[in-house]
Amino acid sequence: MTDHADLLISGGTIVDGTGAPRRPGTIAVVDGRIRVLRPDEPEPAHVARAIDAAGNVVAPGFIDLHSHGGLVILADGRHEPKVRQGVTTEVVGVDGNGFAPFVQRADLEAFVNFDAGLDGRPDIDYDWTSVASYLARYDGTVSLNMATLIGNSQLRIAALGWEDVPADAAAIDRMRGILRDGMADGAFGLSSGLDYPPGGYATTAELAALTEEAGRRGGFYHTHVRYPLGDRYLDPIREAIEIGRRAGAPAHITHFYHRETHPGGPEPLLALVDDARAEGLDVTFDSYPSEWANTRLLIQLPQWVQAGGPGPLKERLADRATRDRMRAELDARGASYASRAGWADVRLGAFRRPENLRWESHTVADVMTETGHDALDVICDLLLAEDLGVSQVTSGPWAATMPPFLAHPVGMVGTDSTFLGDKPSPRTYGSFPRILGQFVRDEALLSLEEAIRKMTSAPAARLGLTDRGVIRDGAVADLVVFDPATVRSTATYDEPRSYPLGIEQVVVAGTLVVADGVHTGAMPGRALRHGRD
Repeated sequence: MTDHADLLISGGTIVDGTGAPRRPGTIAVVDGRIRVLRPDEPEPAHVARAIDAAGNVVAPGFIDLHSHGGLVILADGRHEPKVRQGVTTEVVGVDGNGFAPFVQRADLEAFVNFDAGLDGRPDIDYDWTSVASYLARYDGTVSLNMATLIGNSQLRIAALGWEDVPADAAAIDRMRGILRDGMADGAFGLSSGLDYPPGGYATTAELAALTEEAGRRGGFYHTHVRYPLGDRYLDPIREAIEIGRRAGAPAHITHFYHRETHPGGPEPLLALVDDARAEGLDVTFDSYPSEWANTRLLIQLPQWVQAGGPGPLKERLADRATRDRMRAELDARGASYASRAGWADVRLGAFRRPENLRWESHTVADVMTETGHDALDVICDLLLAEDLGVSQVTSGPWAATMPPFLAHPVGMVGTDSTFLGDKPSPRTYGSFPRILGQFVRDEALLSLEEAIRKMTSAPAARLGLTDRGVIRDGAVADLVVFDPATVRSTATYDEPRSYPLGIEQVVVAGTLVVADGVHTGAMPGRALRHGRD
């Protein structure tokens, strides 16, 4: 029994994150920790703040396994697109594109420039070098918890520079050492983004060696797979699983989905995961519930163009002979392997220069029509004019085949949230509430208890977090209170910057950051550190 509480949440239905059946209950928060009152236990006599959760569900705060918020949150710690959908922890440093460690500030600033169309280029001081000094920037300055992975691009830049060169034994040893030190500083594992140079230059063997190091330290391999590999369907997933197999370490496939343009259905993709697990491998994945993907426009160009970093890249973009070579490759590939709509499916965003603002939220096809230029010239000219910082929104998961990924027992949720431009993908504002509203309540694809488990205790276990993702005595009080009858996403392709309905209260480490659907301005978040949280 406790006679005081900083926060008391009563009258609600507890869904504790473990998959156990829902139950009525009262939660007291004392010094940032949860105390679940017994049914016959009186409420504390002294309560600083009480919340009547009648008609609502009380769940652990949601854990987002894939976010591109690692820089933008340092410019705006409120991070409303995420906390207002119930996210209390998010994982950054994804897609091989982390921001620590960087021994040389020049490399960090060059990488921010290179990646500006995906993770942004906020006006902040890029003053860190190590994972430890990067994580320290989050402590007490943000509204939710942040966990980072180490991108293999950062490792390659440190050991080999920006070029497409093979990693010899000495380079791999150097990368392993940097990864080992970064994990000792609190990183949760290794990420790869094999469509993004210079990390995309890594071989299967190189990635397996690094994954082995991460696994030895209790971490895991988090991968944006090599989508152009082989049949562009099953072979990319086979490589990801093989890396985990060779390393003897967990492999996690991020933003796992089926495209309309794939030559087969979703079943063979999911069977690869099932077969690997039957073999005894630790393979998991996350998915986002949106038809729209979002990344940097630079991804449209061949990886060889990007070798050497932003300086050589921009020289090639300006060179006519190089453009002719790229044009031939784009013509052979087709406008996009994700959609049959071609360049009309590639919506542009994040423009800064006044003369380009007219193209905000227009497609490559729109620019082609108005300028009379072909797609390659449009892309190169805009990237040069905007110093590489252009984003794109394109077709991603096929709506008809999203359900089996969302329902799969080892699937979790990663929003792949991007924060740039007037119209980013609606997944940034609406992923968790769309699952709760459409796929749980309206379509009964999965139970509420199972959906919450996939959003809380399952990702906590994947990360190795011991005191988050569940409602139990002593756990950290990261909590969300929502109305199961009204919760839904309001974000759409045309109006993606729209907050959800039904997310009433969000608590981080015992402090309300969202109260009655409004951000309180509180900044109780901090960096989570592997092995210490």
